[in-house]
Amino acid sequence: MAMYMSFPVAVFYFFNQPQYFEDWIVKMRRELYPPLDKMHTKEIDDCIKKLHERKEKELLKALEEEEKALK
Repeated sequence: MAMYMSFPVAVFYFFNQPQYFEDWIVKMRRELYPPLDKMHTKEIDDCIKKLHERKEKELLKALEEEEKALK
């Protein structure tokens, strides 16, 4: 009975040590969320700017057409 009760406690104690847990967490975090590359970030920002500019031009064109229709 003592073995049955102490085994889960011992396993819990062993695997919850910070040094084991921290190495595993850092490894998994880097796999799931790799550090961002500056070139990649710049490309994404440029793409977002182009999309905003295109949307703004479409809105201005639609407003001009509505303005012409009202006159």
